[in-house]
Amino acid sequence: MASKPELPGTLVLASSNAGKLREFGALLAGRGCELVPQAALGIGEAEEPHMTFVENALAKARHAAQQSGLAAMAEDSGLCVHALDGAPGVRSARYAGEPRSDARNNARLMEELAGTAHRAAHYYCVIVLLRSARDPEPLIAEGRWQGAIAERPRGDGGFGYDPLFLLPERGVTAAELAAEEKNRCSHRAMAMQSLLSRLDGA
Repeated sequence: MASKPELPGTLVLASSNAGKLREFGALLAGRGCELVPQAALGIGEAEEPHMTFVENALAKARHAAQQSGLAAMAEDSGLCVHALDGAPGVRSARYAGEPRSDARNNARLMEELAGTAHRAAHYYCVIVLLRSARDPEPLIAEGRWQGAIAERPRGDGGFGYDPLFLLPERGVTAAELAAEEKNRCSHRAMAMQSLLSRLDGA
């Protein structure tokens, strides 16, 4: 194994989420890396049975690497609301049950916080990069984006809980940010920058 980790020429993204594919594609632009969604290779989604983001990300990356024979990257992320003891957390995508629905997830969150003054929250993201399915030294990076939960959805950009994720110092939600701006300051951007810094030897 190389002493210095490098970004593979082809990287399987262990996700079928179109929003995540767009964001990661933008974050990796100009890096000489072809990002291939696992669905394009006929790879289905891995089970995510774990209680922590990092365990789920590892499971997804390992599954994609095993099925493809290529390097794989996975992320697990979610919204952690302080008044809800960190919920929805690792269940963020399925907070309102199946089938997954951003609209129903947001509606449930508003119901859970109805009448609650303490609305602090943060988005959390962990990224795992495996150079092979048996890579004993996965690269792991994380990012945390502080904010609060708005009283009502605002904006039509982004995905997930972005219409409710308020940036108090800006007075806007994540869904009201331009995509380019979100890609500079989001939890996913922070985690990716941390990963790239390690790959660059910073």
